[in-house]
Amino acid sequence: MRRLDPITVEVIGSALSTIVEQMGKAIIRAAYSANIKERRDCSAAVFDTAGRVVAQAEQIPFHLGSLLGITEETLKRVDVSTVAEGDVFIGNDAHTGGGTHLNDIVFLEPVFVDGAIVAWVANLAHHSDFVDRGHAHIFQEGLRIPPVRLYRAGVLQQDVMDVVLLNCQVPHERVNDFRAQMAANRLGVQRVQALCARYGVAVVQTASAMLMDYGERKARAGIAAIPDGRYEFRHAFDTSLWPELLDLVVAVEVKGEEITFDFTGCPPQNRTGMNMVFTALQAIVYYLVKTLIDLDTPANAGVHRAVRIVAPPGSVVNALPPAAVYSRHEVAQRLADMMLAALAQAIPDRVIAASTGITVMTTSGTHPHTGRFYVYNESMGGGMGARASQDGLDGVHMHLTNSANIPVEALESEHSLMVEAYELVQDSGGPGRFRGGMAIRRKVSAVDHQATVNLGGPNNIVPPWGLDGGMPGGLARIELAEGVTLERRNGVIGPGQWGASVTAGGGGYGDPKQRDRDLVRRDLREGRISPRAASEIYGLEE
Repeated sequence: MRRLDPITVEVIGSALSTIVEQMGKAIIRAAYSANIKERRDCSAAVFDTAGRVVAQAEQIPFHLGSLLGITEETLKRVDVSTVAEGDVFIGNDAHTGGGTHLNDIVFLEPVFVDGAIVAWVANLAHHSDFVDRGHAHIFQEGLRIPPVRLYRAGVLQQDVMDVVLLNCQVPHERVNDFRAQMAANRLGVQRVQALCARYGVAVVQTASAMLMDYGERKARAGIAAIPDGRYEFRHAFDTSLWPELLDLVVAVEVKGEEITFDFTGCPPQNRTGMNMVFTALQAIVYYLVKTLIDLDTPANAGVHRAVRIVAPPGSVVNALPPAAVYSRHEVAQRLADMMLAALAQAIPDRVIAASTGITVMTTSGTHPHTGRFYVYNESMGGGMGARASQDGLDGVHMHLTNSANIPVEALESEHSLMVEAYELVQDSGGPGRFRGGMAIRRKVSAVDHQATVNLGGPNNIVPPWGLDGGMPGGLARIELAEGVTLERRNGVIGPGQWGASVTAGGGGYGDPKQRDRDLVRRDLREGRISPRAASEIYGLEE
């Protein structure tokens, strides 16, 4: 078909973006568990018939790795001629194309028009399940689901559902969240079909292809604005999952309109859950490229064409079976900061200092009033790294997660837990001409039962770094009530006992002594910094 006019392409592109946003909101509105309806830990996307992403909702960037994986793997595994309208594939396994860790369960469904597949819709939700597990290898981490049919021609395969639910620790949540995911996919199917009915299948598919070409042009133009060169950054990464520092390395090479991210030299995969599969690494890199170019660039596969990724198989950033992957977000988050730090040598005004890592708080037990097993799981936000012209944001999720927090009211009403403190941490933002964002402290106690807790994350030894003379952000730490101990992050709290997570602050940007005096006074007045910091670090003489 002939090329379409730009207005039609833009209208269809906006419609596709609206469809995936509607799908994401449908999951949140219909979900049962707090992790999805409150934290909004879910995503949605539309793919073309070849499995290339056409539109992705602006929810959790990291989820692209799972969505890419199941679509590509399903097209490899399944004879498309046998796929019927109403078929729905479910998957979560990082090593067989279902996801990037087992808690992220994906639903994939074909869109039929006049008896032919014209697109695919997919959504993902993080299910707070599979707790009290080991992480030496993936077989300890939960139920592995390769891409399989959960629905055939619109009919639920009850035997498949029974197998899944039997292996879940909170099955009443899972089945209701699955229904929310099904509702989101069905909405997506209907909306894409309506779009095709209005404009015609050929027009929609041509517009999708042109949108990907446009995404590629935008990406190449943005990359071309970065000075050619090879920019490297090395970091000693710490996490409570591993007793030693890990030497992570990235080299970013810019040549004309193309960019290569080379992770050669990263350590081998290990017997913890911090390993990443390649699709997870793709999600990080594609996210980062989009942040560095025009933010109006569509989130589609066209952007990916200008990007090359080199990652040795068997390394912590490109793990092979049977590597455990539950905590893959810890390395992923740090890699995003490292890529920005490398590019600070070329485009210092377009990057930010290092931000908080992801500290996880998980509490599970039997609710004393309902008798049901529960899981409270939350990845904690913290300080955003400062920019060349602005302070970092306080108490936010950064880079790959983008999820919300679970409100205190929701946490306390659904679980027999009490939030005793939820606050920003003074002096945790890295000092600089522009200050890093402040960390979060969250303290949770068991009210009237015994609960298992899992607490920990990165930045306990090595803080998020600053740029251009900016100072590092505050370290993360775990605080425990008297008598509570942790072994490999796990411990037990009884009635009245508590555990607290303190996340890391963001790194500062520029010399702290050059910070505007009025901003220092504001930070002091509002409690962001202490009088000592104002005097000794910022040089405020008042």
